[in-house]
Amino acid sequence: QVQLVESGGGLVQPGGSLRLSCTASGTSVSILTMGWYRQAPGKQREFLVVVFSDGDTNYGDSVKERFTISRDNARNTVYLRMNSLKPEDTAVYFCNARYLDKEYWGQGTQVTVSS
Repeated sequence: QVQLVESGGGLVQPGGSLRLSCTASGTSVSILTMGWYRQAPGKQREFLVVVFSDGDTNYGDSVKERFTISRDNARNTVYLRMNSLKPEDTAVYFCNARYLDKEYWGQGTQVTVSS
């Protein structure tokens, strides 16, 4: 069983930056496909970015110029660096892991972008 715990959310001013963390237990992130999603109030969950076990990445169009995913196998953690944040980035951010036919989600971390 894979468990994911996100952290790093909070309140940030427009134009600011945050780094979210997703720490996995139960298996190594190096073999997982790890991704980040977000869900704003009243909206569907939105794909942001994924990193595959071979290190390849795929970004959603809305964040590819501002967000960066990285993986630290030694800490079993995946990060999401978010720059130039906008009010419309306000959402709950979720970590996702996939391995074979199984999928796992973290509990989410709130990011609020407001002055």
